[in-house]
Amino acid sequence: MRPGPAQMLASLAVAAVIVAVVITVVTAKLGPTSVAEMEAREERRDERIDLREERREKRQELREERREPG
Repeated sequence: MRPGPAQMLASLAVAAVIVAVVITVVTAKLGPTSVAEMEAREERRDERIDLREERREKRQELREERREPG
């Protein structure tokens, strides 16, 4: 039993539909955000966290300096 051209084309069409559905589902779940955009967001978030930490440490240092007898 040898597959004919019609069966081959049908198999390729089904494969293309499966790929399209998978791409649609993944895009719907993750959104259209690119990896570069996600990395940029993460970098900005990390920078904000670092800045807050530096400010907190500086405030702590100033408090400790005020407490020490001069």
